[in-house]
Amino acid sequence: MLRYQLRAWVNPSCTTTRSLSTQRHAQRLYATSTRKSPVDFAAIEAKWKARWAESPPFQRADDIKGKPNYYVLSMFPYPSGMLHMGHVRVYTISDTLQRFRRMNGYNVLHPMGWDAFGLPAENAAIERGVHPAEWTVKNIDAMKEQMKMLALDFDWSRELATCDPEYYRWTQYIFLEMYKAGLAYQKEAVVNWDPVDKTVLANEQVDHEGRSWRSGALVERKKLKQWFFKVTEFSNELLKDIDLLENWPDRVKQMQRNWIGKSTGAEFEFPLATPSNQTQSLKVFTSRPDTIFGVQYLVVSPEHPLISKDSLPAEQSSSVLNFVQELNKVQNMEEAEQSKKGMFTGLYADNPLTGDQIPIYVAPYVLADYGTGAVMGVPAHDKRDWEFCHANNVVDKVKFVVEPSIKEVGKPLDQSEPFTAKGVLTALSGLYAGMKSKDAMKAVMRDSQKIGFGKPATQYRLKDWLLSRQRYWGAPIPIIHCPECKVVPVPKEQLPVVLPLDVEFSGKGGSPLARSEDWVNCKCPKCNGPAKRETDTMDTFVDSSWYFMRFTDAQNKTLPFDPKKASERLPVDIYIGGVEHAILHLLYSRFFSKFLLKQGAYTAAPGTKPGNGEPFNVLLTQGMVHGQTYKDPSTQRFLKPEEVDTTDPANPKIIATGEKPLISFEKMSKSKYNGVNPVSVVQEHGVDCARLHILYKAPPSEVLEWEDVSIVGMQRWLAKVLKQAESAKTTTTNGTQLPSLDNMTDSERNLFRETHNTIKQVTESMSSTYSLNTAISDLIKLSNSIGSSKLEASSPIYQHAVQSLITMMAPMAPNMGEECWETLNGVGCESVFKQSWPTWDEKALEKDSIDCIIQINGKTRLSINVPVATANEPEKIEQLVREDPQGQKWLADKPVRRAIVAKNGQLVNFVI
Repeated sequence: MLRYQLRAWVNPSCTTTRSLSTQRHAQRLYATSTRKSPVDFAAIEAKWKARWAESPPFQRADDIKGKPNYYVLSMFPYPSGMLHMGHVRVYTISDTLQRFRRMNGYNVLHPMGWDAFGLPAENAAIERGVHPAEWTVKNIDAMKEQMKMLALDFDWSRELATCDPEYYRWTQYIFLEMYKAGLAYQKEAVVNWDPVDKTVLANEQVDHEGRSWRSGALVERKKLKQWFFKVTEFSNELLKDIDLLENWPDRVKQMQRNWIGKSTGAEFEFPLATPSNQTQSLKVFTSRPDTIFGVQYLVVSPEHPLISKDSLPAEQSSSVLNFVQELNKVQNMEEAEQSKKGMFTGLYADNPLTGDQIPIYVAPYVLADYGTGAVMGVPAHDKRDWEFCHANNVVDKVKFVVEPSIKEVGKPLDQSEPFTAKGVLTALSGLYAGMKSKDAMKAVMRDSQKIGFGKPATQYRLKDWLLSRQRYWGAPIPIIHCPECKVVPVPKEQLPVVLPLDVEFSGKGGSPLARSEDWVNCKCPKCNGPAKRETDTMDTFVDSSWYFMRFTDAQNKTLPFDPKKASERLPVDIYIGGVEHAILHLLYSRFFSKFLLKQGAYTAAPGTKPGNGEPFNVLLTQGMVHGQTYKDPSTQRFLKPEEVDTTDPANPKIIATGEKPLISFEKMSKSKYNGVNPVSVVQEHGVDCARLHILYKAPPSEVLEWEDVSIVGMQRWLAKVLKQAESAKTTTTNGTQLPSLDNMTDSERNLFRETHNTIKQVTESMSSTYSLNTAISDLIKLSNSIGSSKLEASSPIYQHAVQSLITMMAPMAPNMGEECWETLNGVGCESVFKQSWPTWDEKALEKDSIDCIIQINGKTRLSINVPVATANEPEKIEQLVREDPQGQKWLADKPVRRAIVAKNGQLVNFVI
């Protein structure tokens, strides 16, 4: 349905879409397979792919009543046209967990969509001469087929793409809600400006020389009117509620805290010694009011109101303005913020507490949109101030106004470097001398408040979200500019403001939207006079900040989502994706979620803390997939695969020289020739083997070093499980009553215990720790126990073990799970995914006996099996030792002076 909508938008005459036959596609996909495994994985996968297409194993979320809801979501991808191994990893994890939850009786939502707007599609249009819409639709089709190849069970009825007008209509709707609430606004902001292509550039589009990635022009820092979301309005909530995220990784929570960056301290208002026409004083925030006597200069941003012809002294004005102008030409924003360049403005400010006059400088490292746009320079107690002071020869002598306690350090202060810790105020701190920093802060604040110089203040590092993009391929901002009415929001009934398709892409002259006159020129909704549309589009982070909400009601035509449906589903129970999105995407999603909760768009779900609006309950950040690289040891050049002989994987050789290459695992990239095509892996080894291998190689949160040499181990294990299913198929009877624990033989009890122990461990791995690698290890151990068991295949205990093994394996290896289940239970049986997840019996985990290590005079001599009932009775253990041939050797007829029992009877030391 989604592909039809998108194609119809791109080509209105489109009325049908063509899809490949499931079976024919599978046969073509595996036509060149050259596996050596005794199991024909290709045939099994083709069989179950066709079977699932005819009869899906799961009901969709809206079709199930009376079950608890569970929402599993993986971060949706940009449709680049090709899945990479990182995609395979994250979607295999999410698919495994959602299948597990379904088998546990949950009403699972597991949707998929496409983060389809953005610069890459626009660049493709320029480079390849194809429309971004056409490029995007083609890539979506390709990636969707690849996902189906991986046996990923997504709810495609909820599929969405952010470039679909039926989606971004609601992105625009939410923008207007933000605008109405005063959270969307326009102001001037400094941007990277390409003077040739006349477009705004992201920092990553500016090279180390400050040149545009496309035109090569020197990039300028330019003020433009931009649209912002007032994220800072939620600073305190976003910071405070991090403490509620108990199921998020600690490092992600810390990254969020640091990005929000709350600082408590003081705001001082330094009176200008020579007030300008516009400014009487300079506001500065500091977290260290105890260093107020060490202020030796002030610094303002290049965009500060003081940096103007009217405010600067006549004799300094030209040089200061030229300095700022040159700064804008040769440095991009990121480099400027790190710069130590500065210039004296000719202005001074007074410090009422010291009576000193302080020079005012201008420097690019001070940001206009952070705090007040001005900072105080205390070179003795701040590393950056120290470096700036010395680089610009600000003062002859640095004033140290805080020093460490001599009692604590035992030596005088080293004045060759800044002292940045808190300590004791020196004699240069006037009447505060001798006070500890903590006490001095309070005293300085008290006294500065009395004279109107300072006040307590809280500042956040977090900035408002600049969402304007001077590009085409994004959601248009639903604003109209009228000469009479000024800024006018588009009426909601006129949404969506649809991107025009008939635009030209040259990569020059700014956004193509600005040149689309038929689209730009419109009538003002208020006065009906001539007006123009906003030609900026929205940052793609806007689209991805609420898509998880749309999934709860993806076909809604009247609202972004129905409040009742969203309230039943939110927050997302587990969200899976890369840690690279740990800051902005997650922060903006939290902002949107909290805003929409306050607007009443949904309500907090039962069982959650009321009113916090956190969007994701559990966050699972999967590690990157690294590929194996080969380097020439003499030149350090990365070698192409065809340059290395890997006939013997343990001893690869460079074909040209016969030398052994340097081998390492690094982030997959074309330049390192270490990328792995998931399609090729599946064709060679099979879907389930690839899924198991990527889950088994490392814990989900850790970096995975991909190599497919050991994938054969998964092939062998699956073949073994299939063989065990075949061995039990002739006698399987699902209704066979298991004997009671008391009536089991030792062999039955051991296998039964191993089975239930595995059920417990795998269940915990799937539901709380998410250590899927250990879950697979536990299942392999169980299959080994089944293989080494002395029980007949007809034994109910053996049957129970095989059934439990296959059921638990199925979420990770769905094709082989179905095949083994059908082999065990016969053609026509219900799908393994319609079986209940096995549960464990705590009594089954109890052991009748334990292994006890015996020490004689502190030295380990033997191990014996001891009944649990006598584990803490040293006399009875002594008797068992004396009856054991090995024990007789060490104890003989020697009397035991003392027996020490440890670890609940698992270790006993006899002193003789």
